[in-house]
Amino acid sequence: MKHSVAGIVYSDSLFFIARRLPVGDMGSRWEFPGGKVEENETYQQALVREYMEEFGVPITVGNLIAEAEFFHKGKPIALHAYEVIFPEDDYSWVLSEHTEVKWASLEEIETISFVDSDSLLIPEIKKWQKKQH
Repeated sequence: MKHSVAGIVYSDSLFFIARRLPVGDMGSRWEFPGGKVEENETYQQALVREYMEEFGVPITVGNLIAEAEFFHKGKPIALHAYEVIFPEDDYSWVLSEHTEVKWASLEEIETISFVDSDSLLIPEIKKWQKKQH
């Protein structure tokens, strides 16, 4: 089975999300950033690499928040969502895989065009969010 990771950045009751480039099945939809786990890579290493490639931002990976399984082109994929912490100091954004980023509440996320696989994570993220207060 293939594995993908999603990074959940949570601050002031809002989540960091990004709008994908307008290509592919899920083009122009919003997502929790992340991507495919490469061979010989841990889930945490994959997230660090993806955030660096997609945003040019060095991150710290926290605890596992949620997991889901979905099918892509008929093949099962396990999705692992981890807490991601942005660095404290200033950093400059580079958007290589997205057209825009923003902070949104879970309520807003449930009403916008969100990537199907990431939507599967929302029930677990809601439980995790309640424990953060």
